[in-house]
Amino acid sequence: MTAFSLEPAQLAWCAELRTLAAERLRPLAEKGEPGHVNRALVAEVGRLGLLERLFTSGALDLCLMRESLAHGCTEAETALALQGLGAHPVHAHGTEPQRARWLPRVADGTAVAAFALSEPGAGSDAAALTLRAERDGPARWRLTGEKCWISNAPEADFYTVFARTAPDAGARGVTAFLVPADRPGLTGTGLDMLSPHPIGALDFDAVPVTAEDVLGAVDRGFRVAMGTLNLFRPSVGAFAVGMARAALDATLAHTAGRDAFGGKLKDLQAVSHQVAEMALRTEAARLMVYAAATAYDEGAPDVPQRAAMAKLLATETAQYVVDTAVQLHGARALQRGHLLEHLYREVRAPRVYEGASEVQRGIIAKELYAHQEAR
Repeated sequence: MTAFSLEPAQLAWCAELRTLAAERLRPLAEKGEPGHVNRALVAEVGRLGLLERLFTSGALDLCLMRESLAHGCTEAETALALQGLGAHPVHAHGTEPQRARWLPRVADGTAVAAFALSEPGAGSDAAALTLRAERDGPARWRLTGEKCWISNAPEADFYTVFARTAPDAGARGVTAFLVPADRPGLTGTGLDMLSPHPIGALDFDAVPVTAEDVLGAVDRGFRVAMGTLNLFRPSVGAFAVGMARAALDATLAHTAGRDAFGGKLKDLQAVSHQVAEMALRTEAARLMVYAAATAYDEGAPDVPQRAAMAKLLATETAQYVVDTAVQLHGARALQRGHLLEHLYREVRAPRVYEGASEVQRGIIAKELYAHQEAR
């Protein structure tokens, strides 16, 4: 298999996921309350065996899942992705007791995970974290500070939290902790955001943690964060590709059936050329996402650059495709409840989270110059 084609079994699996998303997961998503964790939806994604695959599959499989689910039900895609993002550090860096306690419950959808990295003053600049982990004994700390724009907060059952254990040390002084939601001193509030999935802020008032809660090594938490993001950035691109393909499919159907100016809308060259451009960009983004995921699975040395490129191209492409689809549909696409109205709200956030587009450009440039200097 190459990064540019899928095997028949993979294509069949993607088709099955699109059907499941539309027929089994979409009805559950529609019953959920915007801005809150839809536990029935998370549990159903678990019953379908998709959450367990987060810990047994590679990056390409993750991309195929996210793309296919996004095509039929963005809420199901997001439920899967947030479980993976919050729990991957436990899977990759957790102790056996941590893994035994949490991963089975994440896999069956009975425990909701969250990845708590961003802060009011440290979003894309992850090395600027100020949440303090102050020593409270030889193997104890107290977490004090805030996290903000945390998906699944404040309703998650546990958080992967990144805190500063060494002042003025930049990326070298951050530690990752597994923090159950019921720890004393941990509170949170929901935020009213454009995206329909739950996002909130967390307040840490001397929250106790011990060495048993550390993920990885003390002062090496930045590696945990970046390793997780390198895996999930291409799949953010896959989420974007899934939305773009849904918008493109809707546009093909609309322009082929819509009467306009004595013919069908698709007969207007200005329209057909826009549709062709939408398809071209979507396919280019899909190929770059698959290539980045394959590079991750093969342990290639240029994963950070490829992951950044995939996320950047795919999320910017999805924004263009959805916006163009809205324009070609006209006013009906702006009506609450229309697929494109929903996608228009969903598509904006991926250009910001897990590293804004500007950050991805910075990563790409840094990697390019590093490679040039090493010649």
